[in-house]
Amino acid sequence: MIVILDGGPQTTVQDLGRFGQLRYGIPPSGPMDRDAFVLANRLAGNADGAAALECTLIGPRFEVHARCAFAVTGAEMPVTINGTPAPRWTTLIAKPGDVVKLGVARAGVRSYIAFSGGIDVPEVLGSRSTYLRGGLGGLEGRALRKDDRLVLFAAALPGVSRIEAVADYAAEPEIRVVLGPQADRFTPAAIETFPASAYEMLPQSDRMGARLRGPAVAHTRGHDIVSDGTALGSIQVAGDGQPIVLLADRQSTGGYTKLATVCSFDIGRFVQVKPGRSVRFRAVSVDEAHRLLREHEVALGMRSSGR
Repeated sequence: MIVILDGGPQTTVQDLGRFGQLRYGIPPSGPMDRDAFVLANRLAGNADGAAALECTLIGPRFEVHARCAFAVTGAEMPVTINGTPAPRWTTLIAKPGDVVKLGVARAGVRSYIAFSGGIDVPEVLGSRSTYLRGGLGGLEGRALRKDDRLVLFAAALPGVSRIEAVADYAAEPEIRVVLGPQADRFTPAAIETFPASAYEMLPQSDRMGARLRGPAVAHTRGHDIVSDGTALGSIQVAGDGQPIVLLADRQSTGGYTKLATVCSFDIGRFVQVKPGRSVRFRAVSVDEAHRLLREHEVALGMRSSGR
């Protein structure tokens, strides 16, 4: 068991997501940065989908009540055990009475804490992920707060491993996108301007979607369409010409034109852009996106195997 002493601004339990429920208006949820989440679980000796913690901007402080292994990945939040600095992206061993704290993110937005065995909370519609707007999953469907208790599944302690960080979270990222499905509803100049410009991440961004500010993307025949399905990474453009990127807790349908879709392998890097920092986009073909996805999966496997 671990006991939460300070939950931070938004720390939630997540697994790899809740699938098959969008038809009922319930999003997948799950980790915003899937790569960092998966690697935290592998360092803790777990299956990729074991329930772990996602922390936003500032991490939690918690006390360990039984010996366990854990790992912290994702945003650059300093980690201490009983006040002593501890490394990220490595397997750590905690003993009963240890107090672990994650500080303010120096770079990036979201960190992940995985514990050996995974977090034992009830499954809701096939997942332990927290959906905050719907108040379901995780611990009572909410963010963690002081005095919450989380039970861990029993598991043998893994050997100590260390991997390299997935990305430089301080750098301005270039995010790959595939144009469409309504790219024909935008002017040729807009199609050229969008990938050539920097867009600022706005503070109004959350797990549902990221709001960006930059050069307006002009429509040809208005911004409204008959509502259709949304995908992870869909880039909607409302009447003001500013892009909105839909994320893990997105709505199931939307009536704004969609300029492009962020490639799945770049979602994790995109969601680590802090408000006030900028991001750029690059359009790729579907064939190139498939090739890049295969390369990404190979690289992720190599990181977790220590090669």
